[in-house]
Amino acid sequence: QVQLVESGGGFVHSGGSLKLSCVGSGRTFARNGMAWFRQAPGREREFVASVIYSGRGTYYSQSVQGRFTVSRDIDKNTMFLQMNNLKPEDTAVYYCAADRLLYTDDRAEDVDRYDVWGQGTLVTVSS
Repeated sequence: QVQLVESGGGFVHSGGSLKLSCVGSGRTFARNGMAWFRQAPGREREFVASVIYSGRGTYYSQSVQGRFTVSRDIDKNTMFLQMNNLKPEDTAVYYCAADRLLYTDDRAEDVDRYDVWGQGTLVTVSS
């Protein structure tokens, strides 16, 4: 069974940090770009950050640029999201996803690009 499993969510105060992990199983994701999305209550799922298949290129939304860092360990089939200086507006369920296309290096911020999704992990930031 091909799946992605997120972990690392939780409750933090404004200004705090969290590190999310996304572990893939069932097949290698080494040929796929991967991304983090988030969805707050009553809002659409939005792009947060992506990392290309090689791990050598990353992209961020304007709202998290400079605060979040996406990375991946290809050998461990794992992607990370280091989140610093968290704000209440970062509160959401965070999802990881794998690009359905192979060997691409573009931003890939459209949800329709992704065909494997994790179940999500909740991040709550209090003011």
